[in-house]
Amino acid sequence: MPTPKHDTQTFPSPNTAAIQISGVTQHVRGRQDQTLDILATIDLEVRPGEFVALVGPSGCGKTTLLNIISGLILPSSGKVWIFGAPFGNRDHRVGYMFQTDALLPWRSVLRNVQAGLSLAGVPRREAEQQARDMLAQLGLTGFEDHYPAELSGGMRQRVSLARTWVTNPDVILMDEPFGALDSQTKLVIQASFLSFWEKHRKTVVLVTHDLEEAIAMSDRVMVMSTRPGRIKAEYRIDLPRPRSIIELRADPRFGSYWRRIWQDLETEANQAMQGLLG
Repeated sequence: MPTPKHDTQTFPSPNTAAIQISGVTQHVRGRQDQTLDILATIDLEVRPGEFVALVGPSGCGKTTLLNIISGLILPSSGKVWIFGAPFGNRDHRVGYMFQTDALLPWRSVLRNVQAGLSLAGVPRREAEQQARDMLAQLGLTGFEDHYPAELSGGMRQRVSLARTWVTNPDVILMDEPFGALDSQTKLVIQASFLSFWEKHRKTVVLVTHDLEEAIAMSDRVMVMSTRPGRIKAEYRIDLPRPRSIIELRADPRFGSYWRRIWQDLETEANQAMQGLLG
């Protein structure tokens, strides 16, 4: 996909980390005013243009960590920088795709995609054209005037992709954006996203419960422990690009990565389940 026309940014030095997380912890007040630890000390560096996947048992703090990176919530301790910028100076550089499409139901498809551009100060006519172009690239021409309730789940998620991509963020944070889709639609949208990423090499952090998705899409898979979450293990995915998610499944190296990562995940998942059962 071509870079949006409004892009006038200067690219950071390759020696600057895209995301730098140092000593981040998170705790909240639970019942009876007890402290609930969500994240143990997290240290993580993501390079410019790198695709990193976070996997781990439910409740281990993956989404909390993503929200801290985005600046939506503050950590209890520690710091986060985006290309060297501290909190409050980087909003326009970060795009966030949530578990649900989070489209505004009272806005048409076109106006939903156009919203981020308008907030960024792009003139209305230019923003509308860029939104139309992006929708066309995702196969949504003819649906510009439809409303979210009139679309299938897969189409709504494509609109969400368009809304994120059209603003051309330096960093894209993704919280299980494909999890609610049926298997066929999921493969199509995963392929669309990989095609976009391999062309533009944005920095991506993906939270997912799908181990195949994590391996197929990312450069590194980070395994998080049960709560309080910490980085338990790191796997560098040495598979050639561009990648086909379907074809990768037949690669013996893919199966090897899956088995090794699952061994770490299974241990944490069993611990999490024991905790739930008391």
